[in-house]
Amino acid sequence: MKEVKVSVRNLVEYVYKSGSIDQRFQTSSSMTEGTRLHKKIQKTYKEGDRAEEFLSTVLPYDDLTFTVEGRCDGLIFEEEDVIIDEIKSTRSSLDDLSENSYPVHWAQAKFYAYIYSKDHDLQEIGVRLTYIQVETEETIHYLQRYTLKQLEDFAVETIQTYYPFAKLLTTHKEKRNESAAELQFPFPEYRKGQRHLAGAVYKTIKEKKTLFVNAPTGTGKTISTIFPSVKAFAEESIDKIYYLTAKTITRTTAEEAFIMLEQNGLTAKTLTITAKDKACLKDEGICQGDSCPFADGYYDKINEAVLDIIRNETRMTRGVIEQYARKHKVCPFEFSIDLSYIADAVICDYNYIFDPRVSLKRLSDSQKKRTVLLTDEAHNLVDRGRAMFSAGLEKSAFLELKRSFKGKNKNLHTSSNEINRFLIGLRKQCEETGTMVYKEPFTELLELLERFIEAAEAELAGQSGESNLLETYFAAHNFIKISALYNEDYVTYIDIGKREMTIKLFCLNPSELLSRTSKSFSSAVFFSATLSPFHYYFELLGGENDDYRFEIPSPFPKENSRVFIKPLSTRYKDRERSIAHLISLPHELIKQRPGNYLYFFPSYRYMNEVYEAFMESCPDVEVLLQSTGMSENEREEFLEAFQPQRGSSLIGFAVLGGIFSEGIDLKGDRLKGVIIVGVGLPQLGAEREIIKDHFNSQGKNGYDYSYILPGMNKVLQAGGRLIRTEEDTGVIVLVDDRYLTPKYRQLLPEEWLDFTVV
Repeated sequence: MKEVKVSVRNLVEYVYKSGSIDQRFQTSSSMTEGTRLHKKIQKTYKEGDRAEEFLSTVLPYDDLTFTVEGRCDGLIFEEEDVIIDEIKSTRSSLDDLSENSYPVHWAQAKFYAYIYSKDHDLQEIGVRLTYIQVETEETIHYLQRYTLKQLEDFAVETIQTYYPFAKLLTTHKEKRNESAAELQFPFPEYRKGQRHLAGAVYKTIKEKKTLFVNAPTGTGKTISTIFPSVKAFAEESIDKIYYLTAKTITRTTAEEAFIMLEQNGLTAKTLTITAKDKACLKDEGICQGDSCPFADGYYDKINEAVLDIIRNETRMTRGVIEQYARKHKVCPFEFSIDLSYIADAVICDYNYIFDPRVSLKRLSDSQKKRTVLLTDEAHNLVDRGRAMFSAGLEKSAFLELKRSFKGKNKNLHTSSNEINRFLIGLRKQCEETGTMVYKEPFTELLELLERFIEAAEAELAGQSGESNLLETYFAAHNFIKISALYNEDYVTYIDIGKREMTIKLFCLNPSELLSRTSKSFSSAVFFSATLSPFHYYFELLGGENDDYRFEIPSPFPKENSRVFIKPLSTRYKDRERSIAHLISLPHELIKQRPGNYLYFFPSYRYMNEVYEAFMESCPDVEVLLQSTGMSENEREEFLEAFQPQRGSSLIGFAVLGGIFSEGIDLKGDRLKGVIIVGVGLPQLGAEREIIKDHFNSQGKNGYDYSYILPGMNKVLQAGGRLIRTEEDTGVIVLVDDRYLTPKYRQLLPEEWLDFTVV
């Protein structure tokens, strides 16, 4: 008989959870204080009672054997009696609770009672629900008694309800593993270096290690990482793949790789998680049962929806999920999150794994130890990591709340006023400099924020319509959550603008936190065409001495691309003088080599200045211009215009580090050249200067870490748009005199070093 492992909580939530989604606010105190409140109750137990008792049982049903396990909150012994205690913290008033408010809580306690009474041959046992109110810490107990026969019937009924779902997944995994064992590489032959890369990924998974890969454009990184991961299913080395990306376009590439493997015989369930704002089927986006039919009764409908899509679909993309969400009237975003715990492969943004505020919370430690992380375009994760592990507050939000709740809510008015006063005090310290940096998170501010959160939750529980309160509440909660991560790689900085004062917990080096997350999984692979310079990304992505490293050269001949350097100064002070040269350069290129070109600039402002001058000088040349906040359709239209043999040349003006400088494929004659203006240096700013000072203090070249290395990465990414296949040819023009200096020259890839100065 096949074994199915399931936790008590997951089992009973699948069978007994009911009701609607209501995300007007989340009682974060219940999460952050839950452990403390549990311990407070458990400390009242007398000697001999036990807390956090691990319980496990095996239940055969039909052709499956269920191993059900978990930790019950309390075992209380009273003379000859035994009581199972299940503790729940709540923001609600205890007067509003009844004994049967939450059947799922009783179900959890009863299943623990069944396991214990069966193991100890007890014919009767007590089951107690203990609710503790978060603000007052008052408690209320509900006690029921059950015979062993009643609990046996309950357990069998629960397993019986869960069985169709478990059977479906078990049967599928057998087919998945069999198909993975027979699966062949989906191309007639491997590209240069590709077999070695696939082998390195497979070895990493088998040995439960971490791998860092720099593999140039054209290596076929996506299939070379996904294919060996899928093969590991057959060995039962892993049970799930997370393919993490930074951009929508790279998500599509991963989807296409799984389609290819499916066409070659793979049986697997793949899921793409779409951001909540894009997945929402209602304009208002209010996630509560009384406002949205897709949130109303969600937990009563979701099991049927999950069974339906799992039975009938293998590729659960945005469109497929929306189709089933409409059919079953369930929220598509929450639907996709529920499916992520079931799917064999999940394609999603980095934040679902690395961001402590939005990560997939129901992934248990045992599930993580059966999961591989494949992190695409991993160079993006450094700055994304800094953002995910940082948090900020704006003073104006608390000033507004102080005024809004004066005379309406004393606690909220007082707590907002206290925070506003604290921030005024900090502002006075910074008025001369405009920015101040501290090496502490301000304990006093954290205490004030805790009081504010408590007052805000009480107001929000009354369904306050104050939108600014909800937004500020989340910001305060995020600030508290990030403060728990604060270490020597953080600073607190205050920035005073003309209209706003901001205080930020700023993560300077995300390496430790990224490593802590990735190491909690079975194995992880970080890969990119521009994980260069390698030592920089290996360090900042959390690489350790025993991690594997893999670098392969470009699979394409150097002759495929000709590289030119135009030693023109593009420094800010020289930009006006550079414009005339930047107008004539693409015009000359088009005359010599007709075709389509991407023209990259270090900023929108510089790009627009050159664009306007170019349009006046060369009105007959067809030009496209990247704009801020382009929709997906606008992006697709921009790229679709780059067609071969279109009869005239096309120049696409774009921004370095933007949506068109990485992750796009314009193969063949769709692109004849790339012009890159500048060396990609990030704009001077407070945060970049703080990063520079931090690495200087560690004896490293802070300017390199903060400006030069991330800037050159943008250049390498943009240049990588040109050669995508063995047949592609074209030109790369680097416009800046700094490329001829030793520092920048050593950062160019080997295949660019045979350049011509023009």
